[in-house]
Amino acid sequence: MVTLKKSLHLLAAVLFAVMPAFSQADQHVETSQHNTAETIHVDETHEAHHDEIHVQKTPKQEVNEYVQHHLQDDYYYTFFSDKETGKHYGFSLPVILIDNGLKVFMSSEFDHGHKLVEKDGQTYKLYHGKIYKTDAAGTIEYNEKHYPKNPKPLDFSITKNVAGLLLATFLLFVMFTSLARTYKKGVNALPKGFARALEPLVIYVRDEMAKPNIGDKKYKKFMPFLLSVFFLIFLLNLLGLTPLGLNVTGNISVTVCLALFTFFITQFSANKDYWKHIFWMPGVPVPMKIVLAPIEVLGMFTKPFSLLIRLFANITAGHSVVMGLVAVAFLMKEVLGTGGAVGVSFLLTLFLTVLEILVAFLQAFIFTMLSSLFIGSAVQEHDHH
Repeated sequence: MVTLKKSLHLLAAVLFAVMPAFSQADQHVETSQHNTAETIHVDETHEAHHDEIHVQKTPKQEVNEYVQHHLQDDYYYTFFSDKETGKHYGFSLPVILIDNGLKVFMSSEFDHGHKLVEKDGQTYKLYHGKIYKTDAAGTIEYNEKHYPKNPKPLDFSITKNVAGLLLATFLLFVMFTSLARTYKKGVNALPKGFARALEPLVIYVRDEMAKPNIGDKKYKKFMPFLLSVFFLIFLLNLLGLTPLGLNVTGNISVTVCLALFTFFITQFSANKDYWKHIFWMPGVPVPMKIVLAPIEVLGMFTKPFSLLIRLFANITAGHSVVMGLVAVAFLMKEVLGTGGAVGVSFLLTLFLTVLEILVAFLQAFIFTMLSSLFIGSAVQEHDHH
């Protein structure tokens, strides 16, 4: 535990050390947005893009753009890009829009935002990672805060994060299908292959989370959810450390959905004793009951909120720091030379990646443990003395 605390303190120190670089770059981006004209046409956008290619960007700006691109969702699955030629290596993903009917096409038609897409008389433009409806000239209009005010269609596209979720779901299905086959052979059958690594984790979730927090009589009902959320978060966190470049659990929409599942399962499974503790706390004077009721109601919502923020913030911070340390090879190339910069970047990144593997498990453990605690508090009978 002491070693873990020291490692987490070191991670926090590194994060605070690199935050000034990110904040300065964010200020630069914000200033650029305020200097943008009220409307932008396609020809003007092409000219601006053409000019940007010839503008010499500082290493700090390039690093910030790389980190932000990694953290954000995208309609393209890009493995890497050639900065000199501007060519992207990867594949496009399906765009699914509902706007006066269903419209399905590949994101390659946008050409990374350089082209407009016309479908059934409607024109769409990919602008700053979002799809907007525009006129035939591709005009983007802004409000007083310089945010686009063009309407957006209902978007059900298969983005990079959705593709990562589908990949994780497929892997989990394959892994647990093999484990299920083993159990069908008999109670004492031993798993083979990769299933041997899964069984100890399944037993760990059951014996260390579900049973102690929910109880021996009721834990089985919630085991499918607890196992699903534990292995999904753990696998997505591990995939985020691979060259696939996924950042699914660093997307707040994903963490919100996971937290909502915990919230609704907790509330709909709660017994009358749970609601009695919420609205009319037993064993305390009546004035205190009135004071505690709104606090307990607020606690119903702050618990899942803490789940989603904890997972989102930790994974986002970890990815930002890892990407920042990778950038050391570029930022310090002139000072240390190519070999020295790559060596320092490799050692720092290797150390933090090992720590991130621990964090990947730790975040899955914390989310599942707290979910079992919340569910257990809602389904268990309380003794009043």
